[in-house]
Amino acid sequence: MFLKSSFTTLVVGVFVVYVLHTCWVMYGIVYTKPCDPPSGVNCITPYLAGMPKLQMSIYAAPRPNADGGHALIHKEEIFDVQDKFERTVNVSLPKKTRNNGTLYALVFVHQTGVTPWQDPRQVHLVAELTTYMVPKPPEISLISREDRTLDTAEETQQRKRREGVPTAGGGGASMSDQPVSHWRSRLTLNIVGDHFVFDRESLPSDVHRYLRVLQNGKKMVYLPLLFVDELSNRVKDLLEINKTTMELPLTITYDPISLGRLRFWIHMQDAVYSLQQFGFTEKDADEIKGIFTDTNLYFLALTFFVAAFHLLFDFLAFKNDISFWKQKKSMVGMSSKAVLWRCFSTIVIFLYLFDEQTSLLVLIPAGIGAVIEVWKVKKALKIQLSWKEGKPTFLFGKLDESERRTEEYDTLAMKYLSYLLYPLCFGGALYALIFLRYKSWYSWLINSLVNGVYAFGFLFMLPQLFVNYKLKSVAHLPWKAFMYKAFNTFIDDVFAFIITMPTSHRLACFRDDVVFLIYLYQRWLYPVDKTRVNEYGVSYDDKPRGKTHKD
Repeated sequence: MFLKSSFTTLVVGVFVVYVLHTCWVMYGIVYTKPCDPPSGVNCITPYLAGMPKLQMSIYAAPRPNADGGHALIHKEEIFDVQDKFERTVNVSLPKKTRNNGTLYALVFVHQTGVTPWQDPRQVHLVAELTTYMVPKPPEISLISREDRTLDTAEETQQRKRREGVPTAGGGGASMSDQPVSHWRSRLTLNIVGDHFVFDRESLPSDVHRYLRVLQNGKKMVYLPLLFVDELSNRVKDLLEINKTTMELPLTITYDPISLGRLRFWIHMQDAVYSLQQFGFTEKDADEIKGIFTDTNLYFLALTFFVAAFHLLFDFLAFKNDISFWKQKKSMVGMSSKAVLWRCFSTIVIFLYLFDEQTSLLVLIPAGIGAVIEVWKVKKALKIQLSWKEGKPTFLFGKLDESERRTEEYDTLAMKYLSYLLYPLCFGGALYALIFLRYKSWYSWLINSLVNGVYAFGFLFMLPQLFVNYKLKSVAHLPWKAFMYKAFNTFIDDVFAFIITMPTSHRLACFRDDVVFLIYLYQRWLYPVDKTRVNEYGVSYDDKPRGKTHKD
């Protein structure tokens, strides 16, 4: 017991140190020490403080340099760093790009009236306007066989066709498994609008690569900090390019940015790039980008702390759940049907995530959870695997009198529950078959099953409530793991309530909590005598005892 407590204390201690260290690192990112005094010898003053007249010019080129072949696609003649704007332009695609090639945007900020090639004080960056990704297969109605691609980019193309705007594609999505060139329809640019004075001796390393310094008399001046926001390039904005695509729309967005936000964005962008270098796909990276671009920074910070505690409680729930089932010798008071359902539902969710090509960050934990649930089914049904003549043989353990009584209550609860559950699941699957579209029959089956799991899975918590009611006891439940899981569910539901969602979805998020409150009521209604020792010599805390009489 001492070793277990020490291990838990160690884990909690490491968690606290990790959170404090992360807070310190984040503070170091968003806060930059200014030069003091501002007129010192080591100070680097901003070029923008002199209020120069600037112009933004954007060129398209098939190579990430200006060695010929570049074409002007937009020019912002009256450019004020503090004024945000959004422009939509049509970009002509060269033949190389249409043949599964690439295209780059060369962004220049320079003095008004001077071309960027002749301005010694110009700053520029290169941004990719194309990326390679495997196109989504078309989805069809399994009854009418009507083709329809549910990709957001394809819906955008259809809308633009109705409006008379040239688009990519022209037909359905390609069925090829080979990556093809896709058009990034958004280009987001930022310039630091703060007139921050840097200290040359404590210059942040992340800003250093974007900093261009000039000598202006005795003073050192840095040119505008130009930044291309790659995190805003989302998969939903991609358009497939083919040989018939002559030009495509490009939305250019500019927004001034603070120095602290710029440094944070640089670190996040580098992190996403590192994940892609380790083999993460464009879709995996897109899910991570959505965390930062679709969330307010303050809410993102709150989400980090909540997610950190969520991870801690997940670990503690995992530890206590494994420990409980490892020592479990009898299924008295436990609903075996609920255990089987949890195993089935986790496997269905894993197959659904695999079919949807979900990020490995989600897929791997779901797979581990499915393996654990299969192990719990083996423990619950007392299954023993043996090999005879090279063939596996499964042996099921026998139930004692108390376990048979629990099984009767469990079967009775499932009988009542089936009157409600089966019609709902069948109706949902029939609705999906008639009105929705999927890539294949396998996708329809998996989606129907997972929708049933998500929509009606909470109903399988009810048989355990019925068993508790019949036995007038809750001592057989893993309450430590149960509490950790319930707390995590409550955190998830609170965030679902804060974020803008339909009222029906908000109410649905709290149904698990309602069932859990009933569990708490049963715990109060059927108090546990912690000093009572059962026929196996085990007390409420699962501490082995000597030979004692039954209560």
